[in-house]
Amino acid sequence: MEALLPRFRAAHTQVLGVSVDSVYSHANWARSLGGISFPLLSDFEPKGAVARSYGVYLEKPGITDRATVIIDSGGTVRHGSSVTPAGKRDIEELAALCEQVARESGSRTLAFAEAEGLGSDAVLYVKSHCGFSRAAQLAVDNLHATGLTVKNVSDDARALEELRAASGNETAPCLVLRGTAVPESPVIVRTLADRLAPVT
Repeated sequence: MEALLPRFRAAHTQVLGVSVDSVYSHANWARSLGGISFPLLSDFEPKGAVARSYGVYLEKPGITDRATVIIDSGGTVRHGSSVTPAGKRDIEELAALCEQVARESGSRTLAFAEAEGLGSDAVLYVKSHCGFSRAAQLAVDNLHATGLTVKNVSDDARALEELRAASGNETAPCLVLRGTAVPESPVIVRTLADRLAPVT
């Protein structure tokens, strides 16, 4: 799916992954695959509520079926299929289905927002053995933010001084973006996602 994202975007398709796993499980799973830059939605609490609404929650094992639902720009479900939890989707076939839906929708489709990017001077300051720093680093990996400089203030006194100068304190993680300090892991993750993989 990640490899074919340009094709899905050209078909005006926003790819979303949904499961009953936690956001932490999603982040680690995505990283194990080399990064997933489309949104992964946690249907964690109430468990399976979204999956139930589409009829793809499997009560007995307490998991979401490996199903695909394609919804057009008017909110109509245009395709639904299951490969069972053990099955494998045909991503080429799904891309072709999305292209067909886009052709049939015509002018009702919306263009995707272009990624703003981070700029060449963006720096993420992190600390060792810090769960919040780890969450920010997972977002960097998953969003393929290869141009972003990451500095560990626990290991680098110079980086700590830079962080103090940029933010006025030693709190990490902290993203410094175009001269502005963005503290707090959830805000950093949201900022990275908005600038690198905007959702339409």
